[in-house]
Amino acid sequence: MNTLPYTRSKNRIVELMEQPAEQRDADWMQDAAQQAILLELATLPPYLCGMWSIDTSTGDGSVFDTLREIVFDEMSHFGLACNLLTTLGGTPVLDDASVVPTYPGHLPGGVRPELKVFLSGLTTDAAEMYSLIEQPDQPLAKDAAPHVSIGAFYTALLEAFRAHPERITGKRQMTLDFGHGAGNPVVPLDTIAAVETAIGVIKEQGEGTSASPENPYPGEEGELAHYFAFREIFHKRRLRKNPDTGKFEFEGAEIPMPDALPMGIVPAGGWPRTGPSAPDTETTRLLDEFNQAYSKLLRLLQDAWQQDDKNEALGRLFKAIGQMSALQDPAQQLMARPLPSGGKNYGPEFLLVTP
Repeated sequence: MNTLPYTRSKNRIVELMEQPAEQRDADWMQDAAQQAILLELATLPPYLCGMWSIDTSTGDGSVFDTLREIVFDEMSHFGLACNLLTTLGGTPVLDDASVVPTYPGHLPGGVRPELKVFLSGLTTDAAEMYSLIEQPDQPLAKDAAPHVSIGAFYTALLEAFRAHPERITGKRQMTLDFGHGAGNPVVPLDTIAAVETAIGVIKEQGEGTSASPENPYPGEEGELAHYFAFREIFHKRRLRKNPDTGKFEFEGAEIPMPDALPMGIVPAGGWPRTGPSAPDTETTRLLDEFNQAYSKLLRLLQDAWQQDDKNEALGRLFKAIGQMSALQDPAQQLMARPLPSGGKNYGPEFLLVTP
């Protein structure tokens, strides 16, 4: 028996998108909003691993700053997605191993089934993977094939909200300002206008617009949408508009790949705990410490959006934000510890574990 309020199917977004618009009832909208939460959650571990691996004592720091900006954006998107679900009367589910993203693995819901998302330190391959997560249907800098994007899924959810604005309850809405820019505050979604703005922020910060690769809701002037920022890191070149053709090309100034700790790709199920590849006692302790801290974070976030009392909700959300600081130290310690096979280092697994 399925005890979750939402479908467990690994291809749920594909299934939801296949349902005709006239059949997208209140349950469809709640299910879609839960999938949106999982999509936003799925991006954070790979981006955090890349950011944490960078040696900030060398180089100009621009790549680290870019990743940090994107992480802040994704945290905001996660909060907005939670507000999308609760304004529909739903409750986010995060404390369940059957729905929490695992690595290496596919994006939640069957989006981009050809893409395998993995955890590693920052490399050219990792930068390409980041960009493919965010890739729009028709990128302005055409160095990749078109596809059905995450943005198309958000558009379908927005169309359902527009068709049924009476389903917006305004209940259990969180407010939080990360202080990164005009598009980053998590705001109450209690009107159709607020919902439209929130989904626009999520889509355009990730993909850009049809006219510009810039982030239309930047923390600082000139920030690119995530897809194009990641493509710059991949190409090691700034994006510029060719004055003769009017096309956007990765032909600008060089962007050196920063020095990074050589975190290897985390295998399915995490690093082996037994056999010849088993880690030593201290590494095992750090792996367990990180997984416990990550799992506690998910439970705190889930708990925050379950509270009807606004003060209780904010108090638990602030505890969750404080809990995030408990992730970086064990993660970076792991990234400095060599694997038994040599050549690469350990890194965090982002596994959901019991308390």
